[in-house]
Amino acid sequence: MLTKEIRQQIEDFVRASPRTVQEVALAIDRNWRTADRYIQEITQEFGTIATRTFREGTRGALKLVYWNALSGAKGTTYQERLRTLIESGRTKYDFSPMHIYQYADPARREAVRSTKPDTSDFAKLLGTTQRQLLSLSGNLSWIKQDKKYFAVIEELVKRKVHIKIITRIDLTSQDIARKLLQLNETHGDDYITIRHCEQPLRCVVIDDTITSIKEVFSPSRLPELKEMTYIYYRIADPVWIVWLQKVFWHLWEQSIDAQSRIDALKTIREVKN
Repeated sequence: MLTKEIRQQIEDFVRASPRTVQEVALAIDRNWRTADRYIQEITQEFGTIATRTFREGTRGALKLVYWNALSGAKGTTYQERLRTLIESGRTKYDFSPMHIYQYADPARREAVRSTKPDTSDFAKLLGTTQRQLLSLSGNLSWIKQDKKYFAVIEELVKRKVHIKIITRIDLTSQDIARKLLQLNETHGDDYITIRHCEQPLRCVVIDDTITSIKEVFSPSRLPELKEMTYIYYRIADPVWIVWLQKVFWHLWEQSIDAQSRIDALKTIREVKN
C-alpha cells in the first residue's frame, strides 16, 4: 500500500535527481513491480513525478522517473510570466491561449476559427485518449453543450482512462459534476476526479501528446465582432505539453475536492417568495 510516508520518500528521492525504477525500488526497499506501481499511482493522482521510457520495446528499455512539479523547477522567464497570469486569472477572458500558441513549434501546432462551437472534431480528439485526460474548465458547460461529450467520457472510463478535471463548482455546475462522479460508481472505480478552482484556461491535455485550448470572443465584450467567435488551438509541441501538465498539477495542489463543494452547496436553503 502506498502510504503518505512512502510517497514523500519517493518524491524527495526523485526531486534530487532523475532515477530509474530500480533505484527507486532499492531506496524504498520494495521490489521493482511494487515500486513501479507506486510510481504510476503518484503520477496519476498527484502529478509530482512522471516517467519516460527509452528504447521502449527492446530488451535494453530503460524507464526513467523524473520530477514533474513546477516548484523547484523553473521554466523560462516567459513561461514563468505566463504561469503568473494563469494563477491570477479567474475567467476565460483573463488569459489568451495565443500566448502559448505563438511560441509552439510551427510544425506541431494548428488553429481553427469558427462562429460555432466545434463538437464533432473535439469529440473525436477526446476519444483518442489512451491513458490520462487532464481538463481545465470554467464550469463544465462544454460537457452539456453536446451529449456526445458525456458519452465519450463514459467510454474513456470504461477503458480505464484516468480523468482529472479542474473546474468551478457552483450552482451552474454541481449537477453535471455529480453526474460525472456517478460514473465512478457505475463502473466500479475512481477514474474521474474533480476539484474546484477558478482559473482562466479552457483546455484538455491528452496523454503526453496533444492539447486543445479554446478561446471565446463575444460581441458583448468586443463590439467590432458581429457574432460569437471561437478559436481552437491544437498544440503537439512536447515542450508546451509538459509545461501545461505542470501548470495543471500546480493548480490541482491548490484546489478543493469537488464533493466537499457539492456537499456544502446542498446546505443552501431555498426560500419560496
